[in-house]
Amino acid sequence: MQAEIITIGDEILIGQIVDTNSAFIARSLNAIGIGVYQITSIQDEKDQLLKTFEEAEGRADVIIITGGLGPTKDDITKKTLCEYFDDDLIRDPDVLKNIELLFKKYIETPISDLNRDQALVPSKAQVLMNRFGTAPGMWLEKNGKVFISLPGVPYEMKALIDHKVIPLLKEKFHKSHIVHRTLLTYGLGESALAERIEAWEDTLPAGIKLAYLPNLGKVRLRLTGKGDDKEAIENEINRRFEMLHPLIGEYIVGFEDEGELEEIIGDLLLKAGMTIATAESCTGGKLAGLITSVPGASSWFKGSVVSYATEVKENVLGIPHEMIEEHSVVSAAVAEAMAVNVRKLMNTDFALSTTGNAGPSKGESDEDVGTVFIALATKGEVIVEKFNFGNHRSKVVNRAIHKALEMLKKEILKK
Repeated sequence: MQAEIITIGDEILIGQIVDTNSAFIARSLNAIGIGVYQITSIQDEKDQLLKTFEEAEGRADVIIITGGLGPTKDDITKKTLCEYFDDDLIRDPDVLKNIELLFKKYIETPISDLNRDQALVPSKAQVLMNRFGTAPGMWLEKNGKVFISLPGVPYEMKALIDHKVIPLLKEKFHKSHIVHRTLLTYGLGESALAERIEAWEDTLPAGIKLAYLPNLGKVRLRLTGKGDDKEAIENEINRRFEMLHPLIGEYIVGFEDEGELEEIIGDLLLKAGMTIATAESCTGGKLAGLITSVPGASSWFKGSVVSYATEVKENVLGIPHEMIEEHSVVSAAVAEAMAVNVRKLMNTDFALSTTGNAGPSKGESDEDVGTVFIALATKGEVIVEKFNFGNHRSKVVNRAIHKALEMLKKEILKK
């Protein structure tokens, strides 16, 4: 069974707002075994709406429409649905009562005829009462296809999806289950990863599909299975993932539903009773920011020195001026000293440091733009690695952050 999502409104097409509704709807449909064939964003214009409705009917079994249900003249979805379904608008007394109640309880301005007109719905529609707003949802059927029109306000749409749409779809259709599970990997690019697991991928059964989802030094591997027995699909997907450990075990972080890398690291540190501090230059405090984005990070994170300027490296972290003169601020020697000194300063088990040229210019070093040194200090040793993350500033910073966390995770697991 296939669904299509249609979002209506110029505000999406001109980039004024981001379409988060489609992502939520797609996840909700997938959870009950309905795949999304296509997502379309269009103007609130009658001919375009009619054309899109007709095309969607030819492709999908369920068409979910969001937006275009407001009280103003530019919201024409209901009238266009009437034309498409050869129908007329009627005033629904229950919807009108809901609108009047909302105004009485929550809205200070007087109710207007425009507000009352939101109780007009196609006569053939099953009304989906919107307890959080004045625009109701509507369920219409044509040629065995289901059209569902929902308000575009996200919290109103989500409530209708959860409490009205999904229960009705489950009741109407017998659906197979769709199961997704995603494995997180760090430290190996998409092509190199694909080469390592090619034989494994070739043995996947017909009912299980693999997708590669790369992003800034990490690659997500998503397996999707579909069938009538949900438990059997889940077991087979888990079994297939277990087969990956001998192939890429050192690059596996965990499953997406277990949390991001910073969350997994926090959990490892907490269980081990260990702590971490950071000394940052080119990453400008973003490494510490990512670590502290995890609730409870105060249990394992002591603090950070953002030594963006050379004098801070010298005066706060105690890096000798002669070392910087000899090696420059972007060097293995300075990265090592930053990590060692901040670990002592904060009295932690681990310390990470970053120093590099994020660009666009070289700054105080002759190293190429994109060069980053990352050091990891423990009570017994210091590991320093040199990387080149390209010439895009934000990409360099983000890749450095994730590489530093990857180095930390590997070291924690050795303890």
